[in-house]
Amino acid sequence: MSRGAEIAAGLAAVDERVQRACAAAGRSRAEVTVVVVTKTFPVADIRLLAELGVRDIGENRDQEAGPKAAECADLRLTWHFVGQLQTNKARSVVRYASVVHSVDRPRLVDALAAAAAANDRLVGCLVQVSLDDDRQRRLGRGGVSADQVMGLADRIAAAVRTRHPGATWISAGMSEDLEAAIAAGATHLRVGSAILGRRATAG
Repeated sequence: MSRGAEIAAGLAAVDERVQRACAAAGRSRAEVTVVVVTKTFPVADIRLLAELGVRDIGENRDQEAGPKAAECADLRLTWHFVGQLQTNKARSVVRYASVVHSVDRPRLVDALAAAAAANDRLVGCLVQVSLDDDRQRRLGRGGVSADQVMGLADRIAAAVRTRHPGATWISAGMSEDLEAAIAAGATHLRVGSAILGRRATAG
């Protein structure tokens, strides 16, 4: 089986799962966007995905995502940054990412806002919420505590001059648990291995 056929089969299988989960949850399939996470996979796979109609691509490391986005500049793709983001990487990420899924602290909001203004870009920001305890957050899992969500959302809103009622996205769920995420109201699923296969170990 060719690589293109493998990816097409993976996409079809995930789409069937999403459709079944949406039906079970009483939701429209159109409410759910599958973001294909391509970390460690080559640009050739991204081009195959684009040929198959995929437009939403997710990456979690700027040093990998930046060069990939540059190589795929001829494609009409929406790049989602889904990993933990260091403040000093904000300027780089804003150059290609349309959505950052992991905003979890005020300094990062400020850095993204400044970078977006400097590059004349509008970047969507999702507040990363941690339901773990403080110790887990200190270990690097990231995310703002539930009681700090609104304060961070206020800061994002002030930076992009929009209001919270427009905040309708919920990014949750991966290959293993996308059905549960859809049942819980997720609008964006971050799916990698179920579409692209076993991930190579990053160096």
